[in-house]
Amino acid sequence: MARTRAVLFDLNGTLAYVKDGITHNKLSEYLFSRGYEVSPQQLGAAFSFVSFIDYPRHGYRSWHAYLSRVLWRLKVEVDKETMDQIIKLLKSRPYRLYQDAKSAVPMAKNSGFKTAVVTSITYFRFKDALLPIRKHLDLVMTGFEAGCDKSNPRMYQKVLQILGVTPQQAVMIGDELELDLLLPKRLGIDAILLNRKDKNKGRSVDAFVYDLNEAMETIIDRGVRTEQSS
Repeated sequence: MARTRAVLFDLNGTLAYVKDGITHNKLSEYLFSRGYEVSPQQLGAAFSFVSFIDYPRHGYRSWHAYLSRVLWRLKVEVDKETMDQIIKLLKSRPYRLYQDAKSAVPMAKNSGFKTAVVTSITYFRFKDALLPIRKHLDLVMTGFEAGCDKSNPRMYQKVLQILGVTPQQAVMIGDELELDLLLPKRLGIDAILLNRKDKNKGRSVDAFVYDLNEAMETIIDRGVRTEQSS
């Protein structure tokens, strides 16, 4: 068994979260109130297209640039007051770091592991949330850096290449089995399922934990045992 050398973290639901996020329904209601006929499903489709196709190709560094592309996809032009209010609404629900992330990520780095965030989410949305732990992260990989979304193996392959590790030397931690862990598992990366909301099953993963500190203790313990058995 290869010794673990790198720990990869999912972002949303693993390291950080948005409390009471602005829904497509709420944005649609506001747009209708301003005279713009944009349905929630249209908004959802446009946001998904920009997040998973346009952002990896072009990258966006602000809500204004990102929303301008969303509205361009919808062929809708809004006035400045409407755009400013939408941005204000979205900024009012920023990403926040989970408390255990503040200790687990430094624990990973201080234990000698290379560390990375792997996410399809646009960097400008969460970069401020990562500030308390940014110095403990070797890499933040989003769709723009990878040129693809997280469901594409190329994102993980690029992370491993930059970190200089093999799949067998890496562990991925995520809170969603299908979105975060099944693809890394197929690539040979070990997977730890984080069960924050007591909703997941531990099938098809290498470990099942309830917080990030427990995840790191599991990885460190495995590393010690692996060294002793080699």
